Amino acid sequence: MTATYTFDVFSTLDGFGSHSGDWGGYWGKQGPELLERRAELYGGEHRMVFGGTTYRVHAEMLAASAEGDEVQDAWAMRMRELPATVVSNTLEGPLDWPDATLARGDAAEIVRRLKAESDVPLRSHGSLSLNRALLAAGLVDRVQVTVFPVICGRTGVDPVFGGADDFDLELLESRTLDGHTQELIYRPTLHA
Repeated sequence: MTATYTFDVFSTLDGFGSHSGDWGGYWGKQGPELLERRAELYGGEHRMVFGGTTYRVHAEMLAASAEGDEVQDAWAMRMRELPATVVSNTLEGPLDWPDATLARGDAAEIVRRLKAESDVPLRSHGSLSLNRALLAAGLVDRVQVTVFPVICGRTGVDPVFGGADDFDLELLESRTLDGHTQELIYRPTLHA
């Protein structure tokens, strides 16, 4: 049986994955339902998959966090406890992550092998360029987008799907968190 691969990403309504402004984490829109949902999603067993840049950002952010910081949220700390595969041809080991494996080579081949061998689902949070390549290769089973109720036209950074191929999306699940944030889970199919 093939493991399911989920591309999990945060986005603004206008499609940015981060910002250069003074919004703060979660664009200042976090609430108890969002944090509960994230803890639920990351509570089970699965393997994380990161590209090199996202791994570095997560490792630095979690290592530098102080008690009470947003990155101390239960789901973020749980993410660090999960086994991870870091796909990078530029990073050198050892990695500053408790159970991380550095995988070099073609990302699609690495993830294809992980999907075939893994006993648990695979999940990637962020890693935009990696996941755009995996989408193009047909390896992403679910795209989970958490859309925060903001437009970052001036301060938006990292267009989530910028440069990606065209995809049709089948909506599998949707929910509203804290009365304003949307979580949408889709099955992607390359648009012919």
